[in-house]
Amino acid sequence: MTGESASASTDLDRGVQDVLASAGIRVTVTGTRRLTAGASRETYLIDLLDADGTVGRAVLRRDPPGRGDPARMHAEAVCLRAVSESGVRVPRVWCSGDDSPGIDAPFLIVEHVSGETLPRKLQHGPALAAVRPNLAAEFGRILARVHRTPLAGMEILDDTPALEALESTFRNLGLPNPTVELGLRWLRATPVPARPMTLVHGDFRVGNLIVDADGVQAVLDWELSHLGNPVEDLGWLCVPAWRFGGGQPVGGLGTRETLLDGYESEAGWRPSDDELRWWEIFGTLKWLVLSIFQSQRHLSGEEHSLELAAIGRRVCEFEYDLLESLGMLVDVPLPESESDSAASESPYRGPTLTEILALVSEAITDARPLLDGDLQQQYQLRIAANLLRIAEREVLAGSTAATALTDALHSVGCESEHQLAQRVQSGELDWSAAGTQRAVSSTVLLRLRVSNPGRIRYRTTS
Repeated sequence: MTGESASASTDLDRGVQDVLASAGIRVTVTGTRRLTAGASRETYLIDLLDADGTVGRAVLRRDPPGRGDPARMHAEAVCLRAVSESGVRVPRVWCSGDDSPGIDAPFLIVEHVSGETLPRKLQHGPALAAVRPNLAAEFGRILARVHRTPLAGMEILDDTPALEALESTFRNLGLPNPTVELGLRWLRATPVPARPMTLVHGDFRVGNLIVDADGVQAVLDWELSHLGNPVEDLGWLCVPAWRFGGGQPVGGLGTRETLLDGYESEAGWRPSDDELRWWEIFGTLKWLVLSIFQSQRHLSGEEHSLELAAIGRRVCEFEYDLLESLGMLVDVPLPESESDSAASESPYRGPTLTEILALVSEAITDARPLLDGDLQQQYQLRIAANLLRIAEREVLAGSTAATALTDALHSVGCESEHQLAQRVQSGELDWSAAGTQRAVSSTVLLRLRVSNPGRIRYRTTS
């Protein structure tokens, strides 16, 4: 740890201890450790020691210093207290505030709840084998309790209609995207029933749930809570990105039918399959837009971040998910990649550039175990190694990818993806036409073959 980072850690320790004391909680903070999760909020595990020598833990959530949103942090605290009264298990709020010396941003400190959050362990961990078959139904029952939470005092939450809010966020980015336009067109052309407005968690998914052998012990991350259609939460839980490689649609853990069974048993009503599908597609589009938004924080120069940069190269994964969910993904032939044989004309002696990238990626991967216990640094190294592998595949793709992209755009009379997106938005190109969907599929698959070829679930031909 550098002197500067050690000083910042000490200031944070003192800041947390001071705000806890102001809340009547007399403890000594013996250490803080940043956890890996979260691309918008910072989350820290706090080690505590009370006057009797009892060791304890708490969790600090804060906005990145300099980019605080006090109203949203306050709303999260309000939601946590309200849903607890409705029978939803959440961490108990110890204190919250708009700012405090040492913390230097809007913050929330809650009790630490033991259990597992990592998706792969929820899906495959032996300790959860007995409870795993019951989780999808339990998720449904929990969401029903969230949705019956009284709305008194919830006026601080946004109640903009979901599709309107999402399109506004996307348009404000000023980054035309043909896949997003296809999704917006389909959602508008396929209306679903309105439902009475409820509290919506907004990010209820595997990764934001603490689970142990007895089931779900806490629902986390209420920063995206708002008022809206309750089926939004059910659809979000089924978004492909939150399956983390699992074969089942509900977080890789269960079926949609089981989820709806659980929801109906607690709520007394059942969304239709078509309703759930609409909101699942909405959620898939929403995550695509949010990933573009997050990557732009780095690409615009607002925030220098390896994690946010990596999200930029993952956008094509979520475009792929959306096209597949819509039934618009076309199996187009992809050109062969160039091989390193082309490097024989290079003025540089070996190793080749792709060999260098592969070697450095392997070295970084091999170094990760040396950072025993430092989850944040291990996470950063994993991202760095993956970006190097992407760079290696991009070099191998060579000029053939650019040529194929140009050909795909020309097939629908466009010179750029920007123009393709604008023509779909305006209706000049029929969004439901096979040629339009084929062109958009080509742009996505060409990027995905470089960024994450393992996500392509069928063989393309050369």
